[in-house]
Amino acid sequence: MYEPIRMKSVHSTMAGTAPDLPRRSREEELDIQLAGHLAALLTVTDELRALTPCVDLDTASERLAGQVTRLRGGQTPARATLSPDGDPTTLHRRAHTLAGRALVVAASRADTTAAILAAERMDAHAAALSEPQHPSTAH
Repeated sequence: MYEPIRMKSVHSTMAGTAPDLPRRSREEELDIQLAGHLAALLTVTDELRALTPCVDLDTASERLAGQVTRLRGGQTPARATLSPDGDPTTLHRRAHTLAGRALVVAASRADTTAAILAAERMDAHAAALSEPQHPSTAH
């Protein structure tokens, strides 16, 4: 009724066989995830800096870039030149979400430095979302 299998399975489950695909450790995978979340947070932070420049965002941007560089083995993150367009409230919400994701991965990876930075950014964006939005004081 069924034709017998004639080829070796592409899903090798036999012990002792070397996989054809490169494998990464759990820590390497977490590094990649954490670097991605922090790079995305860096982009949103840069967007916020273009809209509402302030020292806190400048400092956060540099710290985020430093962490992404560390996690990527010295490769600096790409930084875009951004125009001051967008809604600060939406950007703060997005940044808060990204910082939360980074915090979860950093905690899972036991990366205290990145976890502290992510938690600080979450607090900063939560505070920015809770304060009344005035054009001259929003950050």
